[in-house]
Amino acid sequence: MKNYYMDHAATTPLSKDALEAMMPYLTTDYGNASTVYTYGQRAKAAVERSRRTIAATIGAKPSEIYFTSGGTESDNWALIGAAEAGREQLSKTLSSNSQTKILQPQDSAAAVDQNYRCSSKASMRVGHIITDTIEHHAILHTCAYLEKRGFDVTYLPVDHEGHVDPDAVMAAIRPDTLLVSIMVANNEIGTIEPIAEIGARLQKHAEETGQRILFHTDAVQAYAHISLDVEELKVDLMSASSHKLNGPKGVGFLYLRRGVKLPSFLHGGEQERGRRAGTENVAGIVGFARAAELACGVNTQVPALICGVKPQPITSTSDTDTDTTSTAGAHAAESSLAPMAQRIALESAVRDHLIQRLLDEIPYTSLNGDPTHRLPNNVNVCFKYIEGETLLLLLNEKHIYASAGSACASGSLEPSHVLTAIGIAHEDAYGSLRLTIGPETTLEDVDEVVDLMKPIIACLREQSPLYQAISAHPS
Repeated sequence: MKNYYMDHAATTPLSKDALEAMMPYLTTDYGNASTVYTYGQRAKAAVERSRRTIAATIGAKPSEIYFTSGGTESDNWALIGAAEAGREQLSKTLSSNSQTKILQPQDSAAAVDQNYRCSSKASMRVGHIITDTIEHHAILHTCAYLEKRGFDVTYLPVDHEGHVDPDAVMAAIRPDTLLVSIMVANNEIGTIEPIAEIGARLQKHAEETGQRILFHTDAVQAYAHISLDVEELKVDLMSASSHKLNGPKGVGFLYLRRGVKLPSFLHGGEQERGRRAGTENVAGIVGFARAAELACGVNTQVPALICGVKPQPITSTSDTDTDTTSTAGAHAAESSLAPMAQRIALESAVRDHLIQRLLDEIPYTSLNGDPTHRLPNNVNVCFKYIEGETLLLLLNEKHIYASAGSACASGSLEPSHVLTAIGIAHEDAYGSLRLTIGPETTLEDVDEVVDLMKPIIACLREQSPLYQAISAHPS
């Protein structure tokens, strides 16, 4: 029976090209990149070539790319590092005021609260972070950890399509705000956030007030799926992961803008220019770079048309502008624009066809997220009067592999925090389904998936007393 893999947001198959690029470093060129002899220097050269490739895909400098074990580590390093560095700077700024106490990690929650309430300069004492309610748990749980360490976190609400309001970001800024972290695109509903506008306004705020607030974005779902340029986005830190773009698992990167000082997150050796200890995953890094090279269209051919769907021109936006500050970035943007634009157009056509069929042919179905300004591979819907986990099991029997939300939250008995944050009722959120396609997904595939889904959903609804009552007495 044919398999239908519709969960590319959870992970993607390793491409043959990436595997071929990795093989020498798993077999013959297995040297430690920190050693001085030939085997080690070959490995080191491969890591540095990969760093240049990754940097070019986002308009960055190679020295601004740090390889990690994946998106979660990159997010943790960005948030914890920025918070600790920022609090240290606050401590130096306020050290001359004998009445001001900078709270330290060992201070109890009661001390944090007492210090915050009792001092006239309370907001200058803890250190403040701004994020939103629909971030990945790698961000939300790290923020919760930082709250226990004495930091204050503002969780901004989003609208019914999952958008963060840039005005709300600016209104939340306090004198002790250290960091803003907003994801490029949501991993569950696919909504793309106004990162460039937020970045520009934070930059203007710094110019007008002198308050420099670091700006981090989690790009794990967006990197290599839409064009990203760090200069256009005006971000200081960006997280990405290899396995979301047909690269190997266990490797990612943190973009760290030149001049931004973060303490080391992992301590030990001097790898990654002394900022991230641990023997380099050379094969993984090489595979990541090759996957990114293919996904972003660098030195690759235009992908084949999917089921005869002709690519449509995509209007150039700030996401695809070239990076004038980096020769490598400008070259990458110029060489990759057409292939990436065509791939986006092809995936968007398949995505929109899938959405239309689901909404038109399955009653009581609603789309979650922005209907147009969303990731090209993301479909997230709610089917009323069914239970999503049961649907997943029945789809699995038909060899359709999808998810009810983030793979990282699988097994939770609670409805998706993303869906409840955009105003979806709990009973409807339990009937959610996320279908995320890949570049190999065809119109024929999604047609077959919908045809297989329809009788399953109808059968489940026949077992729902609420659906039976609605059907017997339609409004």
